[in-house]
Amino acid sequence: MSFYRNAVWFVKGLQEYTKSGYEAAAKQFNTGDLDVNLSGRSFVITGANSGIGKATAHEIAKRGKAKSMSYDSESDLMWFYVVSLSVQNVHVHIVDMSSARQVWEFAESFSKSNSIHVLINNAGCMVNQKELTEEGVEKNFATNTLGTFILTTALIPALKQAQDPRVITVSSGGMLVQKMKVDDLQSEKGTFDGTMAYAQNKRQQVILTERWASQHKEIHFSSMHPGWADTPAVQLSMPDFHAKMKNKLRTESMGADTVVWLAVSAVASNQPSGLFFQDRMAVPTHLPLALTRSSPADEEKLQAILEQLAHKFKP
Repeated sequence: MSFYRNAVWFVKGLQEYTKSGYEAAAKQFNTGDLDVNLSGRSFVITGANSGIGKATAHEIAKRGKAKSMSYDSESDLMWFYVVSLSVQNVHVHIVDMSSARQVWEFAESFSKSNSIHVLINNAGCMVNQKELTEEGVEKNFATNTLGTFILTTALIPALKQAQDPRVITVSSGGMLVQKMKVDDLQSEKGTFDGTMAYAQNKRQQVILTERWASQHKEIHFSSMHPGWADTPAVQLSMPDFHAKMKNKLRTESMGADTVVWLAVSAVASNQPSGLFFQDRMAVPTHLPLALTRSSPADEEKLQAILEQLAHKFKP
């Protein structure tokens, strides 16, 4: 089954996730979808110092006529930078998204003195050698899943006070090859594989998005796949893949397009909450006959485990 999933996924990727896949899909885009007035809207974007996060922040800031964005984009710690921006101002916050306590502290401090209309969970990492954080949590899971969970749940009360609130989580099409392993969320069993741990995290994100959508109907939730983009994170974490696919990879702006569309367009907010998007279209979260669906009980268990972990690290 693993060979089948990987083969079907890779063929799909060559057709859809590459630069040519984006260019084909873009022929159907309505350019007017992004002609929006962002007056009074505020955004929080994680992992915004590099790659898709930085491209997203620039596109939103440009539409809001925000002041120039200036910060160190050379750091290889993609998950450290959180950008908050409104129509006229851009603020950079240094937050280690793999540190549950830091995420809690940022969310609670930020929500006390700021409004928020849109949260974009973009920060992520693919650590190929098993590594634990100072809190004893596997680094990929800590950043991609637990950090995202804490930030989102901590900001939900503030989001509910806003008009047209949205949460967008940047997942990955790699999750299509994985069925969630709810009894091994931190990849402790067997030989550690950073790529598969990452794909598991991205599956977890999609499940969480679906659950949040059903539980918090005042907020529009979505997850998305940016395609295969040429970003510093891909170069760092997947050097062989990058070397082989370099000429076929999307630009960072192409990868960010659907994130921006989900964050600002009226068309996106009219879609049902909880869906998974690729190139401005809702797409299935499972490959045909891949047997990757989890039971409702396992999905509930995922959320319960994360709630317990989050509470453990709450200051």
